[in-house]
Amino acid sequence: MPLFGHNPTPSAQIVPSGTAPLSKDQKAFNGLIKKLDARRARLKEWATILPLFRQKYGSDLVPLQQQCLDRQWQLAQALDDAHGRKGTTQGEKRKLAALIVDLTETLLIHREDGDLKELYNRHSRSDFDEDEAARQEGVKVLLESMLGMDLGNDVDMSSAEDIMKRVESEFHARQAKYQESEAPRRKSRREEAQAARQEAEEKQLSQSIREVYRKLASSLHPDRESDPDEKARKTALMQRANTAYESGNLLQLLELQLELEHIDQAHLNAIRPERLKHYVKILKGQLQELDMEIERVEEELMFEFGLDPFAPLDPKGLIPILQQDMATCRRHIAALHEQLAAAADAKQLKAWLKGLSLRARSQRSSACPF
Repeated sequence: MPLFGHNPTPSAQIVPSGTAPLSKDQKAFNGLIKKLDARRARLKEWATILPLFRQKYGSDLVPLQQQCLDRQWQLAQALDDAHGRKGTTQGEKRKLAALIVDLTETLLIHREDGDLKELYNRHSRSDFDEDEAARQEGVKVLLESMLGMDLGNDVDMSSAEDIMKRVESEFHARQAKYQESEAPRRKSRREEAQAARQEAEEKQLSQSIREVYRKLASSLHPDRESDPDEKARKTALMQRANTAYESGNLLQLLELQLELEHIDQAHLNAIRPERLKHYVKILKGQLQELDMEIERVEEELMFEFGLDPFAPLDPKGLIPILQQDMATCRRHIAALHEQLAAAADAKQLKAWLKGLSLRARSQRSSACPF
């Protein structure tokens, strides 16, 4: 369903005639139109900002992140040199080892490197691969307990994407199994009547959209036009009508009618109550589809760029988030540069280590913030 397509100026709204107030369904119709306009505007904003964000993320932020990681690796090596330096006390060595473990542990999240692992293993007195396997197994057990499912032994717990695919696959398998178990059960008369009503209602909704489309098609068809310019115009309009009809988009069909003056305000105000009820149901379904599409776009964005899933996400706030991340990276690069200078000077290093606490990891960590 093309959600970022043409968005005509006219808006299908029912207005009160004289002193008569709008009915419940007329108010619902108008409210849904406003909500649909707002949702389409939000999707259009995402469609506009995402290419720019991706471009700036790759050209501006990623190089800073790589520079930060490079400085972090240099600091880990410098601290390792200081650890073996003559005159370093046992207490200082313990602090240096803790710093090195912090730095290499976070580096290994971003880089698969044998030298990094060797440095981590030597100063942690453990094995990174074994530690990571134990951590992933703990996460797996916790997820299985929370979700009530077996993720299997072949799931890659280091890949959030692989975990999500496995969870979705398990949910779909359960749903299919449930539907299969329910299928042989004979429906009660009440359920059969409800199913029949639902089927009839869906046919009526489809008929409502078909009627609007037929009225458009009868006067739009390009084959009936002799003037080349008018034929080209109607061809483009017919393509829009076909797209809207194929996707069941009643709102776009109604807006096309308004745009082409096939219906005026009086016709819109005079929609029969039973027809209006069908329109309201169709528009509710379209609103739900748009909400699902917005949710999909925003979830993919958070997953792709590691954005905070609990923070409100807004198209206008995306570039400021990027600028904040760049500023944070620059601060950490500057801090790492100072720490590299301190690590090279025995006197400065001793003063730095003296102010560090082994208990407060957040105070001693110089790891890059991503």
